[in-house]
Amino acid sequence: MSGLGTPRLHFRKTDSTNERARQLAAGGAPHGTLVTAREQSAGRGRQGRTWSAPAGRALLCSLVLRDPPRLLPLAGGVAVAEVASAEATAAQVASAEAAAAEVASIEAMIKWPNDVLIGGRKLAGILVEGRPQERWAVLGIGLNVALAPEDFPPELRGQAGSLGLGEDAIEPTIERLLDALERWLEASESDVLTAVRARDALLGRPVRWAGGSGRGAGIDGDGRLVVATEGGHIALEAGEVHLERNFG
Repeated sequence: MSGLGTPRLHFRKTDSTNERARQLAAGGAPHGTLVTAREQSAGRGRQGRTWSAPAGRALLCSLVLRDPPRLLPLAGGVAVAEVASAEATAAQVASAEAAAAEVASIEAMIKWPNDVLIGGRKLAGILVEGRPQERWAVLGIGLNVALAPEDFPPELRGQAGSLGLGEDAIEPTIERLLDALERWLEASESDVLTAVRARDALLGRPVRWAGGSGRGAGIDGDGRLVVATEGGHIALEAGEVHLERNFG
């Protein structure tokens, strides 16, 4: 795959970049078509949730992908986590240089199947939609690049996170994300799974879902979440999974 980000359609404000990208895909838009927005009025997350952010503070984009890889949501998660880790570490290093302090690398984690966390707080969400029978998908990504703590609703301030960068960091972050996506969408399934397992936020953690509860036991070869329960191990295909403590 190649050519991600071209052509590009940018909106000052739209209802949903995924909705716009879906329309373009259905109309024959080429692989790599990128839709971005400064603001969304009806951004979508999984399970019918909304994704909202103040104008100009978040990276909001959707990509049209032809013949997408089977593990697209996980590959997208790895790319976002990789870029988020690099951006957060660079920001911390710059701050530490000013303060003459040493810092460690910051690692973003993946909460299966499609959330990216830093320090246990949700930094980004991924939504894949499409028409498998027509061999296309839309990869939607929302990444909190420049939000401040007070930008989040009070009920989310303990759960949501941000890179804490300036608004001028959004465009360079999009470029880095496209580069990362180029690599990870072309990567082997084995490499994608290895990368996801290295960033598995649920491993060994108590989790619950609509059908029960257990403890995260890894990601299997089909990209499913394995959970250890009292009755043995089960693999979850999809759906909402929550960490029992601290965040969900």
